[in-house]
Amino acid sequence: MPVLVITGTGTEIGKTVVTAAVAATALAAGRSVAVLKAAQTGVAPDEPGDAWEVARLAGPVTAAEVARFPEPLAPGTAARRAGRPPVRPVEVAEAAGKLAAEHDLVLVEGAGGLLVRFDAEGGTLADAASLLGAPVLLVAAAGLGTLNTTELTARELRARGLELPGVVIGSWPQAPDLAARCNLADLPDVAGAPLLGAVAAGAGDLAPPVFRRAAPGWLAPPLDGTWDAAGFGRREAP
Repeated sequence: MPVLVITGTGTEIGKTVVTAAVAATALAAGRSVAVLKAAQTGVAPDEPGDAWEVARLAGPVTAAEVARFPEPLAPGTAARRAGRPPVRPVEVAEAAGKLAAEHDLVLVEGAGGLLVRFDAEGGTLADAASLLGAPVLLVAAAGLGTLNTTELTARELRARGLELPGVVIGSWPQAPDLAARCNLADLPDVAGAPLLGAVAAGAGDLAPPVFRRAAPGWLAPPLDGTWDAAGFGRREAP
C-alpha cells in the first residue's frame, strides 16, 4: 500500500489528526512516510498547513502540498476567487507518484469530503484516487448523523471501483453518548468495511512525543497499530 488516500465524511471531523496518527504509527513501524495535502485552503502563504501539522505531531515525514489558497472554501471556489489555476486530479496523482518513488508510504489528505470539487470540470479527490489506483481510508464522526454521510461516501467509492479498507472515527469522546456507542456496530455495517480505529478526542492538542506514543493504540493492525475493534466495542457497548 505505497499510497493511501485519506478522506472524510465532511469537514472538521479529525481528518488531519487521523492522518498524523497513521503517519506516526507507520514511522514507529520503521517505514518512511510522505504526506501530501491535495489542496490547502484557508491558510496564508507563510502559515503552516495541514501537512506540516501532520509532521509536527507525527515526526520526520516529508510534507508537501499541490497548491494552497487563502480563503477557507472548497478548493475550486477558493482557486477561482484567488484568480489562480485550480488543482487538477492528475496533478495530485503525479505528485503522489513522485513521492511514492522515494517513500514506503504516501498519505494523500483531501479537503473536506470525497466529492469536494477541485476545479470547474468537477475533478475531485476520488478522481485522483482512481488515477493512482489507491485505497481510500474514510474518517467519520462518532455521533448522531454519521451513518448517513458514511454510507453515502462508501457507496460512491464502490460505484467508482475504489477500495475502502476501512473507517476510522476521527474524534472519539471521553464520555460517548448512546448514538456514538451504537455507531461502533453500525458504522462498519453501513460502510461495508471494518472499523480500523478511533482517535481520542483532543489528540491533536497532545504534545508530539505523547501523540506519537499513543497513536498505535488508536489504529488497528492493518494500519500498523494495536487497536482492537472487538475489545473496544465490548468496552464501549451500550
